[in-house]
Amino acid sequence: MAGSAPSSEPGWGRVIGLPVSVGTMASVTREIVSLARQRAGGHVCVANVHMLVEARRDAALREVLERASLVVSDGMPLAWQLRRHGFAEAEQVRGPELMVRVCEAAAAARVPVYFYGGDRALMAQLESALRPRVPALQIAGMEEAPLLPRRPEVDQATVGRIRESGAGVVFVGLGCPKQEFWMGAYRSHLPAVLVGVGQAFGIAAGLVPEAPAWMRRVGLEWLFRVASEPRRLWRRYLVTNSLFGLFLLREALGGR
Repeated sequence: MAGSAPSSEPGWGRVIGLPVSVGTMASVTREIVSLARQRAGGHVCVANVHMLVEARRDAALREVLERASLVVSDGMPLAWQLRRHGFAEAEQVRGPELMVRVCEAAAAARVPVYFYGGDRALMAQLESALRPRVPALQIAGMEEAPLLPRRPEVDQATVGRIRESGAGVVFVGLGCPKQEFWMGAYRSHLPAVLVGVGQAFGIAAGLVPEAPAWMRRVGLEWLFRVASEPRRLWRRYLVTNSLFGLFLLREALGGR
């Protein structure tokens, strides 16, 4: 998957041994809508440091990333690493912004979209926020997710609802790694392209606070999240950030 990224569509690099797409917000958006119009399925992982470290430690998650149509650099450190590897055009492609950009492009292309995840209240807030922003958006469905295990199995009723909706893009908001395993399981059952967007539903709905722009630019969005939910997140970021640094050091020293 490695190589120089073409100007018209994302190419591929590797960060700590895992595939990451080299592209811009515009090129990634175009590629997702193109996949949706082809009705050929596929899935898109919106990756950060946490996801890549989890994939290094979980072979099943790694396989989901390896099979992805795109693995975009939601985390700024991923974009930095791609640039260090010679991909000067690599930029951060944040999940919350990507979801809105894809909605705008899908509306222009008359591609219906579907939202899967969250609860009924969140979905209502999300729709209220998106309607005025993207008036032409065709929302094929908004489905709250039941309590699912870490690795969900395919539910044929869910497959049927999404297929019958005619959606070309399905945004999946279950959090990492559950949404990645969900997409890995469902991708061969659906003609729509699946895009895992994590907390983007809550951010777009105005229910989840977003880090200031300056923190996002310097790669400190994780710190904002820890400060917002310290009890739940401090251990996760301490472990994953430390391991990410260790993996980078091993790469620099020529190790595995």
